[in-house]
Amino acid sequence: MHLPLKGFRVISAEQYGAGPYGTMHLAQLGAEVIKIEPPRKGGKGGGDTARAVGPHFLSEGESLYFQSFNLNKKSLTLDLRSEEGQQVFKALAAKSHVVANNMRGDLPEKLGLTYDALKDINPALVCAHLSAYGRDNERATWPGYDYLMQAEAGYCAVTGEPGGEPQRMGLSMVDFMTGTLFTIGLLSALVDAQRTGKGRDVDIDLLSAAVHQTSYPALWYMNEGDETSRTPRSAHPTATPSQMFKAKDGWMFVMCQLPKFWDILVDRIGREDLRDDPRFAKNADRLEHREVLTQLLDEEFLKEPMAHWQNLLAGFVPVAPVYELGDALDNPWLRTIGMRDQVPHPEKGSIDVLASPIKLDGKRLPNRTAPTLGADSDAILEDLGYSTEDIAKMRSGGII
Repeated sequence: MHLPLKGFRVISAEQYGAGPYGTMHLAQLGAEVIKIEPPRKGGKGGGDTARAVGPHFLSEGESLYFQSFNLNKKSLTLDLRSEEGQQVFKALAAKSHVVANNMRGDLPEKLGLTYDALKDINPALVCAHLSAYGRDNERATWPGYDYLMQAEAGYCAVTGEPGGEPQRMGLSMVDFMTGTLFTIGLLSALVDAQRTGKGRDVDIDLLSAAVHQTSYPALWYMNEGDETSRTPRSAHPTATPSQMFKAKDGWMFVMCQLPKFWDILVDRIGREDLRDDPRFAKNADRLEHREVLTQLLDEEFLKEPMAHWQNLLAGFVPVAPVYELGDALDNPWLRTIGMRDQVPHPEKGSIDVLASPIKLDGKRLPNRTAPTLGADSDAILEDLGYSTEDIAKMRSGGII
């Protein structure tokens, strides 16, 4: 497959989730993404902190968690806090298109990862920064994580059942959203740098990304003082029926976002009487009487298992089963559309991974396993002109 980012080099001082998630998309699209990871000291530690995140490991320093964010990349161990490490880094930056990081907001400047620090050696370089709270304010020195952003951006207050305790989303969606926005900003600056020969800094932070995703409820509140609250059954705030319902053997989500879907629903389930009921004539009426409508539809849906309703409604009314995570991943539909992939692994034979959601020319992007710590250090340094003796000396000195 001809990949659109082939020939572009991205070096990234990254760790954990949000940054590596974003750069993995670049790697899957063909960019040479080189992870800069701290070297082992005294034979211990080293590498992206995600390597040590359990509970499942493929080998020492190689967790399944790490594989989730680092497919298709290379690994270079390098001590960026040392003078010699900085020399290697600058030599690499001079031959790269992007320097990325997801460090604490005050660290990129200290470690020379900014455009101002690197523009003289590579004027077209894009320097992309992902941090918790940004680099230009009093929170720059604060550590931060996804769950904190869900709390401060209001997510926990709108998730769950009315009257319940605040709840975070079950997945680290702020990390994923921020990583995605990170790549959008980075690629936009890269396109411009290719046209003009001038790079720049690009910044994204977790809190700003989280707040931005409050979207239309934010505008409702800022302009009308209308504060979106939790709804029973995870119902949509303005359309109904658009919520979870109980089938005989589990839960399903039915969404009548448009008036036509309400008409189709009552026809398909044989309850035309509900359409003729003045309490449910229009969406506003159904919202006013949502509780009684939920009860009536529950009574109907409880008569048959979920598969019955799926077969009856699918393709006519938006409907989906509410799966446990295992059922969701074992869903045969994922294999039909190619969202499950298998990649060779040197010790395990192969491991299952998720395919990229992006298709090119109708095909999923190719994957390979994440690199072991420092797997590509020698090759990268040799490409920069370092000799075998130079590399051995740096390794013994803890530089790589």
